[in-house]
Amino acid sequence: MRATKLLLATAFLSFVALGQAEESSEKKLPLIFEEDFEKGHKRWEVTDKKSWTHRMVDGNHVFGINRRNSDYKPKVRSPYHIALIKDVNIADFVLTFDVKSTKDTGGHRDCCVFFNWQDAEHFYYCHFGANPDPHSGQIMIVKDAPRKAMTENKNKTPWKNETWHKIKVVRDTKKGTIEVYFDDMSKPHMSIIDKTFGKGRIGIGSFDDMNDFDNIKLYGR
Repeated sequence: MRATKLLLATAFLSFVALGQAEESSEKKLPLIFEEDFEKGHKRWEVTDKKSWTHRMVDGNHVFGINRRNSDYKPKVRSPYHIALIKDVNIADFVLTFDVKSTKDTGGHRDCCVFFNWQDAEHFYYCHFGANPDPHSGQIMIVKDAPRKAMTENKNKTPWKNETWHKIKVVRDTKKGTIEVYFDDMSKPHMSIIDKTFGKGRIGIGSFDDMNDFDNIKLYGR
C-alpha cells in the first residue's frame, strides 16, 4: 500500500511539473502549432510514406513508424524516419510531445527530435537512445558529414514497453542552449550550447526504430 501511494504521488508530481513547464513555456512563447492526429496527418512531410501509418489505438489516433527499414537513403549517415511539420520555420521554441516505443530493439532503441532543420545535410537532432555511446543517446549535428555527437551524455533513456513517455526540447538561439527532457521535466536529460544553426524546421521520428507519436505542442514565434 505504501509503495502504491508513493508511485501515485510521484506520478502526480510529474504531472504537475509538466503542467508548470508548459504553462511557463506558454507565457514566454505563444503556442503556434498543436497536433493530436485526430484529423489525420496532412500537416506533416515524411521522408518515406511507406514507413509511417496513421491509425487508431485504444480509441485514440496516433501517427507512427511501422517498420525499421526505409526507402529513404540520406547522402550522409543520419536518421531514416523523419516527419517534418509543414510551413513552420522557427529559431527559438519549446516542443513537447508524447511518444511510445513499439518495438524493443535493445541498446540503440530510440526516438529522435529534429530541429533548426535547414535541409537534409544540415540540422540538429536529439537521439533518445536506450544506452548512451558516441552514436546513441546524444544531441547530434549533421553538417555536410555523417551525424556527430555534440554531447557526452551518460544517462540512459528509460524506455518501458507499452508506455507513453513525455519529451520536451527547449531551444534558445541567442544563448545557444539546447535542453532536452525525458519524462522528468524538472531537469534536462542532456544539454549543450551550440550556435551553428538558427531558424529552421521541426520534426519527429527515429534513426531506425518504431514509435507512435501524439499530443504535440510547439511554442515559439
